[in-house]
Amino acid sequence: MQTRRQFLKISALTTAVFPFLKVKTFGKTPFKESSTKPIVLSTWSFGVPANAEAWKVLNGGGWALDAVEAGVKIPEGDPKVHSVGYGGLPDRDGHVTLDACIMDEALNCGSVAFIENIMHPISVARLVMEKTPHIMLAGDGAYQFAIEQGFKKENLLTPESEKIWKEWLNKSGYKPKIDGVNHDTIGMIALDTNGRLCGACTTSGLSFKYHGRVGDSPIIGAGLYVDGEYGAATSTGIGEEVIRISGTHLVVELMRQGRNPQEACEEAVNRVVRNKGSKIDSDFQVGFLALNKNGDYGAYAVNKGFQYAVYSQEENNLLKDSKSHL
Repeated sequence: MQTRRQFLKISALTTAVFPFLKVKTFGKTPFKESSTKPIVLSTWSFGVPANAEAWKVLNGGGWALDAVEAGVKIPEGDPKVHSVGYGGLPDRDGHVTLDACIMDEALNCGSVAFIENIMHPISVARLVMEKTPHIMLAGDGAYQFAIEQGFKKENLLTPESEKIWKEWLNKSGYKPKIDGVNHDTIGMIALDTNGRLCGACTTSGLSFKYHGRVGDSPIIGAGLYVDGEYGAATSTGIGEEVIRISGTHLVVELMRQGRNPQEACEEAVNRVVRNKGSKIDSDFQVGFLALNKNGDYGAYAVNKGFQYAVYSQEENNLLKDSKSHL
């Protein structure tokens, strides 16, 4: 057993060898003080107001996890956004079902899938991470957990979304289409001033999907993945195709192997393309967004039209002409 005298000797030696290393503890995660320039990225045009909210946290020196949660709550609560949270288009049975996940720099993560009547599933996902021994809760179990944690039951089907659904019922046709209108996800990744990478992903899923369908968004390694030593990635588009290749884990693993974020996103998209082959048409879309530890980022999609937003000290832009395979 180590004596107090031995402990003091070791502490003194550590201070002598590493005199400039200051280590703090934020929750369970230690980090080094640094002067990293913060940056936040998110998918699609509703990422612009989401990023602005996240930037309030980052610019004040806050934790990237708090930033991404605050950021994605903006589209979650916006009834004009038909693919995330309140106002999201329902499944074919008229249910608005939501998926979300969140992940920090130390591989801590939480997720909810197929949850109904809760405005902010991203906050429920964070509590799954922080207050349970689990990573994912689904369906009624996720809903009951949310109620126990103080969330209120709310009807998420707005009159506008209900009207669109009833019009769809007259056709009852279904073909997933991801474009500037029917995109299905906000994924957000951020780097804070202390060099911590975190991410969040939340969605109401593909409109008019089969009741019970869950896509990539709540699945760690598919819709979102973060490795605090190397990088973070999020995805958008046809979730089934992202799941097939464990898309965001693949992107981060490629960065671990030395690829830059742009190269990693391109390789992931190329794998999707190889898998689908001739089945890809103009309605098919999968895109990836990646950020590394240095603040470098990249984006790539199968088809043109993928948009993403960037907020940093140097820029606050919606990038409409991201690179694409086709």
